[in-house]
Amino acid sequence: MHYDVFNGDADGLCALLQLRLAEPIESTLITGVKRDIELLKRVTVHKNDVITVLDISLKKNRLELDRVLMKGATVLYIDHHETGEIPKHSNLTTLINTESLTCTSLLVDNYLKGKFSAWAVTAAFGDNLISSAEQLGKKLALNFKQFKQLQDLGTCINYNAYGSNITDLHFNPIDLYHQLISYKSPFDFIVDNSIIYEQLLSGYAEDMASARQIKPEYETKAVSVYILPDIAWARRISGVFCNELANQSPERAHAVLTYNILDGYQVSVRAPLTIKTGADELCALFTSGGGRKSAAGINHLPFTELAFFLSVFSDKYTQNLS
Repeated sequence: MHYDVFNGDADGLCALLQLRLAEPIESTLITGVKRDIELLKRVTVHKNDVITVLDISLKKNRLELDRVLMKGATVLYIDHHETGEIPKHSNLTTLINTESLTCTSLLVDNYLKGKFSAWAVTAAFGDNLISSAEQLGKKLALNFKQFKQLQDLGTCINYNAYGSNITDLHFNPIDLYHQLISYKSPFDFIVDNSIIYEQLLSGYAEDMASARQIKPEYETKAVSVYILPDIAWARRISGVFCNELANQSPERAHAVLTYNILDGYQVSVRAPLTIKTGADELCALFTSGGGRKSAAGINHLPFTELAFFLSVFSDKYTQNLS
């Protein structure tokens, strides 16, 4: 049996699209909302099974990775998040790069020698890697309209993955994947599936308009912190709203907090775009934290730890101004 295990956001989904467009196979799909990253635990593996893992932290899945390798599975692991120690095993192939200017779909694009690069551009825009998306898009000779279409699509696919559970989302990422996999080009999808595309665009616009009405809970020259209300639209928009804040104030670090069901917050963090470092280290200070250098998060920040988070967040990035 073959398993495709992937993050439900734009990067994970577009990475899988590229691979399966290049090599169509029957597989069991395992994914979830964006913060649902300990996905390997869902794999019931047998000897000689094949597992492709995309865009989820190896560090967060290390024990389960050891388990499936011990069971005799073969694993291809492609990612750009923190890894911890990468195991050495004859059945494990890794393609991992944690540099701040890359993402899983860009790694897949290089792996496939650019067979479906427009999907990689879409993913890079979704991951807010605008300069990387533009650099690859220029190689494809995209015009202004095409850049805008891929940026909108990537942003909306990424937006669709945020939520505390699947019911918060407009589309289950597996259902969205099945809609996308028929298209070698994202431009063809936009034309043929205008209803789905427009639903994502309108949902994004409505939720973003609501988020823009919220005032920062805490703000300095170095950081801003927003706490969104306990409602579905806030959980959907948290990550892309944080991206917008980063783009608007690139010299400042940003955090967007939403309420979770554990008497605490879920936190999205963006490092200043001028430095693109430190978000992973900051979030790793907390039990459920992790991510990458430029963008990271905390799945559960207890209410009692909010003051501590504000302190370390402010201290870390205020140092960059001196």
